[in-house]
Amino acid sequence: MNGAFLIDSSTRSLKCVLLHNGNKYASIPIGHSTSMKEEYESIKLALEKLKYHVHQWVICVDLKMVNFLLGQQSDYTKYPCSLCLWDSGARNDHWTRKDWPLRKNMVVGEMNIINKPMITNRGKIILPPLHIKLGFMKQFVKALNEDDSCFHYLFSSFPELSIEKFKAGIFDGPQDQKAH
Repeated sequence: MNGAFLIDSSTRSLKCVLLHNGNKYASIPIGHSTSMKEEYESIKLALEKLKYHVHQWVICVDLKMVNFLLGQQSDYTKYPCSLCLWDSGARNDHWTRKDWPLRKNMVVGEMNIINKPMITNRGKIILPPLHIKLGFMKQFVKALNEDDSCFHYLFSSFPELSIEKFKAGIFDGPQDQKAH
């Protein structure tokens, strides 16, 4: 199937859905629980039961779920980013420094990694289009240094987008539909 695997959870339920790229076909619910909590162990169990390790779908999740999938500590942490080692405690650098070291490995016990990552390929995790529409990506991309590897990775993910629109953080329109 050409699409993504969506995981969404709340305090009341956990949902797993296969999404078709391009909205040509309906979404397929493949997992739902009203008793599983929004916890690392619940997400891990759902991935095991759905045999994620066999299928290796692209996963579409919100930022909170990224933490679960990568074994990161949630909430108030020193290194909250899954891409780089942005230091949330370095307040003087937040608006001036754009080049933070890349996060190379997700090692338990280091840099706010408290559980074994469930997903080893971070390239398989994408944010839902809603996050892009709400402007999170715009703010994120505008803060990146153009020479940074993160900037180049994101730019390569939107091949139909012009460099000018990308630098401006404009991610809406027909040119980026294939990336979703």
